[in-house]
Amino acid sequence: MLHNSNNSYVRTEGKLVAAIGVDDLVIISTKDALMVAHKDCVKDVKVIAEKLKANSRTEWEIHREVYRPWGKYDSIDNGDHFQAKRITVKPGAKLSVQMHHHRAEHWVVVSGKAKVTNGDKTFLLSENESTYIPKGVIHCLENQRRYLRSDRGSIWELFRGRRYCSF
Repeated sequence: MLHNSNNSYVRTEGKLVAAIGVDDLVIISTKDALMVAHKDCVKDVKVIAEKLKANSRTEWEIHREVYRPWGKYDSIDNGDHFQAKRITVKPGAKLSVQMHHHRAEHWVVVSGKAKVTNGDKTFLLSENESTYIPKGVIHCLENQRRYLRSDRGSIWELFRGRRYCSF
């Protein structure tokens, strides 16, 4: 939203951005970061990325929203021993069969239904149902087209354990 501003560009991924009394600015707001630059200096974003890398900041390569062939996940929150993600699986797609030695997971269906493999059992979960996946148990998540609504964050994945395992 611009007021009393000229020659400025604002792009946002969800949250409201308001600019008042500014001229010649480019303002980009994503889930990861906010960039404000004079329109003639936008190309210098590369310099900021290099500074992030040089200062060992993770933002230059690790993003909150990550796209995979099966869909995407949005890392809502994380700490040293936990992470919470919103997982969206494309219709007809499935995550690879996984097993984690250092973490347990808890999946909650937010909308639609999910086909879940948890150990030697395969079953459907509906909205507001969940499953707990202990450490060392093989598991998988699938959207068989008619179940998960891929336009929504349908599965919440919460894990407790080591942070730097494969996600």
